[in-house]
Amino acid sequence: MSFKKIAVCVLAAMLLTVVSAPAAPVSANEILVRLAFENSMHEPIGQALQYWRDNLNAMNVGLRVELFPDSMLGSKNEVIDSMLLGEAVITLADGAFYADYGVPDFGIVFGPFLFNSWEEAWTLTGSDWYAEQAAALEGRGLRILASNWAYGARHLMTSSPVRTVDDLSGMRIRVPGNRIQALGFDAMGAAATGMPLGEVYQALQTGVVDGVENPLSVLYGRSFQEVTSYIILTGHVLNFTTWVTSADWFNSLTQEQQNALVTTLYEAGIYNNVLADEADEVYAQRMIDAGITIYSPSEEVLNAFRERARVFYTWGHEFNWSEGLYERVLEAMGR
Repeated sequence: MSFKKIAVCVLAAMLLTVVSAPAAPVSANEILVRLAFENSMHEPIGQALQYWRDNLNAMNVGLRVELFPDSMLGSKNEVIDSMLLGEAVITLADGAFYADYGVPDFGIVFGPFLFNSWEEAWTLTGSDWYAEQAAALEGRGLRILASNWAYGARHLMTSSPVRTVDDLSGMRIRVPGNRIQALGFDAMGAAATGMPLGEVYQALQTGVVDGVENPLSVLYGRSFQEVTSYIILTGHVLNFTTWVTSADWFNSLTQEQQNALVTTLYEAGIYNNVLADEADEVYAQRMIDAGITIYSPSEEVLNAFRERARVFYTWGHEFNWSEGLYERVLEAMGR
């Protein structure tokens, strides 16, 4: 059975038990868990997190979750740094960030045009190679709770039209604050500019950057259609994301609490993936209705992007990658 069919079946069962009542106040015998993320509550990921929060809170295992969207608790790096101090906080992060936190090989999952399909991404997350990276990250103080959330195919939104890879030359493109994504865009000829997502609206409005890349739901959810005009559907990263927390804090929980966290986040990830899959067409139409010009490139144009990006995978020394990493990852994803 395909991943999508499994997702639909499990989602149907889960929707029968979803709890939608407002969260009760934290009691004296409960641990407050803060989940911080950069996205808005209106995006699919925000909706899936509400589902997760309500179901975990309803389990009465001594954990009480509160959600903090829109970078309310600071940037991703600031939140991760608080985890390393042992705080009870969870956030969304990816391999590119984990590379900057001491597991360099993990960063390759955010390389441009690495995956040809979502099936390849899920095969990789279930591989021995991925388990080794997660164990290495835990040794650095960070515990991955779930890796099955599709953040979405990342596309490029710009203030002037991009129709070919040559049009990207010299454009200042906002990327998250990690070297993997920055050098990925540099490889394609852009001038990557790292900054928190919460600062991008003003940066686009004032011309500090010429563009931003993210899934359509995120681009729309952050209202970038108000300050820029064009989208090219590059799909340069099929972005699965993870939820991560402090290893020390996680290990301080009871087995029941640990199981509840991991199980409910996995189930909510299935729900998220159904929402995300359905949302792409909806958000594309919303962008068009808002006056955005969307360009769907031909396979020939995309191949030119892929060829330009290929040099990225020869820069392993820049990221302290182990020898032969690219080939091992391709094998682990079944290619």
